[in-house]
Amino acid sequence: MSVLRSIGLFLLAALAEIGGAWLVWQGIREHRGLHFVGAGVAALGAYGFVATLQPDPNFGRILAAYGGVFVAGSLGWGMLLDGFRPDRWDLIGAALCLAGVGVIMYAPRGA
Repeated sequence: MSVLRSIGLFLLAALAEIGGAWLVWQGIREHRGLHFVGAGVAALGAYGFVATLQPDPNFGRILAAYGGVFVAGSLGWGMLLDGFRPDRWDLIGAALCLAGVGVIMYAPRGA
């Protein structure tokens, strides 16, 4: 069950961080206003709190693994909200990153 909880937390963290960065981008680069920027900053702050809920006690491991989730999630976000179409190399890279997440977070470790 803790693996499922961890995966859910990674997905929530990705939503907060990628969504927050996208909102800041929209506010600044797309001239949508400071309300977008403010919402983005709040979402980015929420990401920091979500990361602390991971069951593993190691900050470095969690952030390193989250990097792979961020890569794949960013491509997905771009596809859903910006019409981005990844090529096969994007998809292969994302799959490698997610495989890395699995190894870093969920490989059996001796006690």
